[in-house]
Amino acid sequence: MEFRRFRRFLALALVLVCSVGLSLLAQDSNRRGRKYKSPPPTSRIQVTVLRNDDGKPIRNAAVVFHLEGDKGNMELKTDEDGKASIDVLPTGSKMLLQVLAKGFQTYGKDYTIDQPEMDLEVKLKRPAHQYSIYENHPEAAVQGDGAGKDKPSDSGKGGAAKDKKDQPAETADQSGDKPVSNQPQPQI
Repeated sequence: MEFRRFRRFLALALVLVCSVGLSLLAQDSNRRGRKYKSPPPTSRIQVTVLRNDDGKPIRNAAVVFHLEGDKGNMELKTDEDGKASIDVLPTGSKMLLQVLAKGFQTYGKDYTIDQPEMDLEVKLKRPAHQYSIYENHPEAAVQGDGAGKDKPSDSGKGGAAKDKKDQPAETADQSGDKPVSNQPQPQI
């Protein structure tokens, strides 16, 4: 009887050892568990926002990092030293840096994040005079970019010389006697 118990025990132990050994061999270390993919390396970017005229820092300026593609964007505010830093942007990616501050022109420029640490300095300008197409711009004609070629200048007569497009268009009457203006005429 003892011999039968010993055989059962030995058979059970042998089955247990074989099953544990087979299960360990079946588990490949490369396929075990969830597939882990390490995150890409990141860079630390520090942006310093200064006034263009005196170089003093601008506090509470919005610094926006737009990543290329649909990866989203991140916004930070500058501290009292005019600095904002971020360290989660992937190295090798492209971004648009945008800086907004009340009372200053908006800044925007594309950058490629190619270093582990980048220090960027942004100098914001005050708003300039609004450009108008209705004003005379002699510097545009001097540059030769074609901006002033179609429009003759006033030649300093205080607006006395006008373009043909500023004059009312006139067409001949059906009888051909006198020109008729396209402008509405007062009723008499």
